[in-house]
Amino acid sequence: MDGFGNIEQITRMVLQTIESAKERQNRMTVPVGVSARHIHLTQEDVEKLFGAGYQLTKKKELMGGQFAANEQCTLVGLKLRAIENVRILGPVRSKSQVEISATDARTLGVNAPLRQSGDTAGSAPVALVGPKGVVYLKEGCIVAARHIHMTPGQADAVSLKDGDYVSVRMGNERGAVLDNVKIRVDETFSLEMHIDTDEANACQVKQGDFATIIQTI
Repeated sequence: MDGFGNIEQITRMVLQTIESAKERQNRMTVPVGVSARHIHLTQEDVEKLFGAGYQLTKKKELMGGQFAANEQCTLVGLKLRAIENVRILGPVRSKSQVEISATDARTLGVNAPLRQSGDTAGSAPVALVGPKGVVYLKEGCIVAARHIHMTPGQADAVSLKDGDYVSVRMGNERGAVLDNVKIRVDETFSLEMHIDTDEANACQVKQGDFATIIQTI
């Protein structure tokens, strides 16, 4: 029995060592990007808000061919409460979508679900008010789930792939850990973790701070 007990103990130690090595292998330091509330629009909705034939104008280049537009509009929720000066991101998409924080959702009085960008089926309704008109979205308002953008090479370096989920530790004195961070991989991406303003405030981090991937879930 003592022999078997020793084998069991040694086996546990070996497995723990292997697991620790895997965790070290998957560690990567990632810059933090704080994603403020924003809007994605179809060309049809751009024209409803800004006029026939209107084209979004570029304020700042973003990753993946996206850009922050100069154009902004007002969000109106079910309680007729509004959030003004919400920036639009370009280029235009096939479906309009609004990404807000949970605090914004309470302000607007909408039940915006936590979703990955693009997953808007059955999400909250919201109205968009522009200088030339109004767009009523029956669905399309979400709280964007946290995620990390990286290139295929960066993903390979830490044995991750598109769609994986990881835990991330913030690199400050608070040391908060965020679970369920989705990995999104594409050649056009730059390495960056996106969290919303609520999460940034709770973790006491700001744009340009760093976090570390500590394990795969």
